[in-house]
Amino acid sequence: MADVASTSHPMAAGEPAATNYLKAERGFKSWIFTLDHKRIGVMYLWSVLLMFLLGGIFAMLVRLELLTPGKTIMEADTYNRMFTLHGAVMIFLFIIPAIPASLGNFVLPLMLGAKDVAFPRLNLASYWIYVIGAVFGVVAMVTGGVDTGWTFYTPYSTTSSTSVTTMTFAAFVLGFSSIFTGVNFIATIHRLRAPGMTWFKTPLFVWGIYATAIIQVLATPILGITLVLLMMERVFSVGIFDPRLGGDPVLFQHFFWFYSHPAVYIMILPGMAIISEIIPTFSRKNIFGYRAIAYSSVAIAFISFLVWGHHMFVSGQSELASAVFSFLTFLVAIPSGVKVFNWLATMYKGSIDLKAPMLYAIMFLMLFAIGGLTGLFLGALATDIHLHDTYFVVAHFHFVMVGGTVIAFIGGLHYWWPKMFGRMYSEKWARIAAVLIFIGFNVTFLPQFVLGTRGMPRRYYNYLDQFQPLHAFSTVGSWILGLGLFIVLGYLLASLRKRYDAPPNPWGGTTLEWTTSSPPIAHNFEHVPVVTREPYDHSPAPAPAPAGD
Repeated sequence: MADVASTSHPMAAGEPAATNYLKAERGFKSWIFTLDHKRIGVMYLWSVLLMFLLGGIFAMLVRLELLTPGKTIMEADTYNRMFTLHGAVMIFLFIIPAIPASLGNFVLPLMLGAKDVAFPRLNLASYWIYVIGAVFGVVAMVTGGVDTGWTFYTPYSTTSSTSVTTMTFAAFVLGFSSIFTGVNFIATIHRLRAPGMTWFKTPLFVWGIYATAIIQVLATPILGITLVLLMMERVFSVGIFDPRLGGDPVLFQHFFWFYSHPAVYIMILPGMAIISEIIPTFSRKNIFGYRAIAYSSVAIAFISFLVWGHHMFVSGQSELASAVFSFLTFLVAIPSGVKVFNWLATMYKGSIDLKAPMLYAIMFLMLFAIGGLTGLFLGALATDIHLHDTYFVVAHFHFVMVGGTVIAFIGGLHYWWPKMFGRMYSEKWARIAAVLIFIGFNVTFLPQFVLGTRGMPRRYYNYLDQFQPLHAFSTVGSWILGLGLFIVLGYLLASLRKRYDAPPNPWGGTTLEWTTSSPPIAHNFEHVPVVTREPYDHSPAPAPAPAGD
């Protein structure tokens, strides 16, 4: 348990200790206008889970269509819309905000010993901007959808008759939500740490969110400018990207990937941050190499801005540029490897408790390792030429984004669920679901590596008969994966029907959020916590000094 001293908390004066944030104010209006970071985090959570469900439905339809060559359940044009909407919803509406905006919003101030985030009104504004962006995205879906792929590549996106303008405007609006959240978190981490919490006494989740926030603030405006230019191209035919008007479609790729490769780390860094919390807690050990893991988060954030060109090896860029981008791609693997080896060293000789969060952490290590290693094949010039735009890329991307970010998100959700809602879920069902998700994920995506090496192009509606067995195998895997995810949803929702049965610290965690009640009171802490120990110190707390000593 984190060793904290206490002084009276003037902000919480008059606040009954038993009044948790869920009961502090009643009614719909008290939620939609709330300034409480915990309630905003919960609203984000249900919103991103809804988008996850929507994107998952699109994914299941895509896999069902690919069960057989030719038409299975839909026509080619509909298929193009399905995989585009799957990608756009999952990237812009789910994975990017999933961890920082939902779990991060709830947990970060608690970890820092703060009453709230630095700018509560900006925090609420970021949520409602997210909702507005989601509404525009749904409008684009019901008014014809989009068939460009989630990357909106020109010149096709400048001429497509689908709702590209509406969907790109939705992504543009969502960017403001991401920037506001990043600014808020940076200010909160700098200004609102508890007394005694130096930079190297902050939990590693805070370091991960901090690095993510830097990328959000610096990279997202580039995407916003790019999308505005694309909308201007479509509406006013200004000739920026369309070669018929003197534009350069490759310029769009440079702009897009200058944001979107850092965006990959907006997605994965918070997942890594969650794993850095789960592993020491369930290994009952201090984290191995704390400073190396902290610095590696910042290093990943920095290098992420330098590698966008590895998406463009076949775009006609110079051989020298391709070689430089290839080298930098291998370079970014170093800080990622630092994290993995330090997590494994933490687990070594630890007293490992295989509760559901730890199962997802171990799953993360296995799946992310495959995703990372297969990324090296795509970073090497010779192999990327063969594998580019094949199902190998699809498998690699999903091993990183789903096997990494989504698995970490589910692990973090299990880890902090008792703190967020005061309820314990069924551990038996959690383990069953984890096994199904692991099996289903691998059955779905491992065959796609083989498909890619054999030349199966991604995003194709039809395919040769020789690819049908592997596609069918992959589709069956998606059903197993979907079943596991629905079981998770079922037992988590079922737990909400219980009374408040979660203790303040069900896992034996050592960071500050575990010193509060479950769920926390409106102002988080009864007294101001004063940090005197390292964040992952599992040694017994020293005995209090005798009175008068």
